[in-house]
Order: sequence, then structure tokens, then C-alpha cells
Amino acid sequence: MGLRRRPQGWSPGARRHRALPRSAAVTLAHADHAPRPLGVNGRSRASLGLAALAVLLVISVVLSLMVGSNSLPPHVVLDVLRGGGSSEARYVVGELRVPRTTTGIIVGVALGVAGALIQAFTRNPLADPGILGVNAGAAFAIAIGVAVFGLRDISSFVWLGFLGALAVTLAVSLIGSAGRGPADPIRLTLAGVAIGAVFSGMTTGMTLSNPDAFDRMRSWNAGSLLGRGFDVLLPVLPFIVLALIGALLLAPGLNALALGEDVARAQGANVAAIRVGVIITVTVLAGAATALAGPIAFVGLMVPHVARWVFGVDQRVILTISVVLAPVIVLLSDVLGRVLIAPAEIPVGIVTAFVGAPLLITLARQRKASTLS
Repeated sequence: MGLRRRPQGWSPGARRHRALPRSAAVTLAHADHAPRPLGVNGRSRASLGLAALAVLLVISVVLSLMVGSNSLPPHVVLDVLRGGGSSEARYVVGELRVPRTTTGIIVGVALGVAGALIQAFTRNPLADPGILGVNAGAAFAIAIGVAVFGLRDISSFVWLGFLGALAVTLAVSLIGSAGRGPADPIRLTLAGVAIGAVFSGMTTGMTLSNPDAFDRMRSWNAGSLLGRGFDVLLPVLPFIVLALIGALLLAPGLNALALGEDVARAQGANVAAIRVGVIITVTVLAGAATALAGPIAFVGLMVPHVARWVFGVDQRVILTISVVLAPVIVLLSDVLGRVLIAPAEIPVGIVTAFVGAPLLITLARQRKASTLS
């Protein structure tokens, strides 16, 4: 009996490989692109990058305290921080710029981490915090407060913005969960875009119907840190801190999800709990930031791109870098808005859009920055 001729390229494992079910093949494909632990060089690069960003954040804070329509030299700012200085300098630094700078840091951290979470959760590198209807919900609730209750001060409607973001995101989650099976990122994204468009249209209609009543809201809607004092920031701050802790706890689970849901479950990850945790965390972070400063564009979209491009796809590293990089972008954009048309100011949300769009186009041309694996 003659020997049976084997096809070219045959190997002992070829038959076993062909016999693999489709789900296993997909799992192996995902495993090839899964986030891997950082090596020694990767940890060193991440540590150096984090140290450099920390220095840049300190410089950004100093510039934010110095620059404005009434610019102050560094030694005057330092004297005020030590408890000295003239009454005018104490008012400018202590009453205006310190609260504004602190708000910029908190808003930047919240937007950067929320953007990193939503991009990892939806597996969409172009996702941003507004994709779940956060901005639209906050704006609509504030419009109701202005039109119905006659609110005019940011400290009076910041809670409406926060609660509106939570309510609309809850509605998006319920709609995305309707039908067969659990909610998945695609359905949540579509539901968020649809509901956000509806509420944005209603908000615009109310704003145009009474321009005088909505004058303060138009400033908020552009994204601004002007006039944000500690009376606005402190009540919302505990929610942001708790959400940041939750984001750090979710990072290992998001790394497991990068392998696919089946592998994540095999590793002991609770996929349903991770989904719920991400939705709640993103809503709290982005909702609080939007309620404080209005919808600031591109920060939540751009910062995770930069972190992923430079440091890889490990969510623990991306979240850590976002905590430091995002406030740098917000503060420097705010400083730039103060000097471009001084003594008038450009809202920080407009500056981030002008700065972020070219940078995002550049990053989108880099294949590594445009993918999540």
C-alpha cells in the first residue's frame, strides 16, 4: 500500500488547528493583541513619562496662577500663597485664580479618566464621555432650571446638571439593555447618540426662545472655568473622588475584557459588574465635570489617545497617565484663552477644540494610536 501524500505545508498540529471551533479561534486572535504586563523598560518609560508630566502639571499650575488680565510675577504669587502680599494680589490669586485652577485640575482629571474608561469599554478609540448622553443630559436639566425655576447662578444649577447627566445616562443604559441579551457597547453607543441628539435639540430650542434668560447658560455651554469658586466645586468633589477610586479598581477588569468576554469570565472577571461599574463611573466623572465647567471638548477623546500612543494599551497605565495629562491640557488651554484676546477671554472649551482637533488628526494617522490593541 502506497503512502498517502500529505499536502504542502502540512504539520502535525495543522489538523488540530483546523479542528478548533470558531470561538476558540477568536479567543486566540484576541489573546495575540491583549494587553501584556509592562516589562522593565516599559515600567521605566511609564515612570519617566509620569514624572515629566508631573513637572509639566506644576508649571501649568504656576502659569494659571500668574497669567491673566492682571498678570502677576512669580514672587508675588508665592507671597500670597504664604499668606502675604497686597490686598489686590490676595484677591486676584486667592479669590479668583486658586479656585479656578483647582477646578481646572479636577475637571481635567475627571474628563481624562472618563474618556479612557469609555474608550476601553466600547472598544472604540473615537468614543468620548459625551457618547452616553452626559453632556446633553446636563445641558437639558440646566435649561429646565433656567426656564422653569429662573435660576441664573452656576452654583444654583450645578446640581441640576449633575442629576441630568445621571438621569439621561440611566435612560441610555435601560434602552441599551432592552431586547435580547445584556447591554453591549454598540447598543449603548447608538442609544446615547440618539438620546443625546434629542435632548440637544430641545435644549437649543429653549435657549433660542429666550436669549436673555439663557445668557449665563450660553457661557456655560461654551465650556468655561471663569467664576468657578469652591462653593461650586466642593459639593461635587466627593463624588469625583469616589468615581476615581472606582476607575482604578476597574482597570484590571478592562484589561481582561480586551481578551474577549469568554476569556475574561474564565479569568474570574465579572463582566456584568464591570459594565455597570464603567457606566456609573463615567457618568459620575463626566457628569460632574460637565456640570462644573460645561461641555469641554476633545479632552476625554484626546488624552487616552496620547497615553495609548506613547505608553501602550495597559489600562492601568492609561488611567494613571490620564490623571496627570488631562489637567495639564485643561490648564494650559485656559491660560491660552486668557492671553489670545486679552483683556477679554476665550472659554477653555473653545481653546481645547482648536488645539485638540489638529492633534487628534495627527494621532489618527498613527496606526498605533488609532487602535485599542
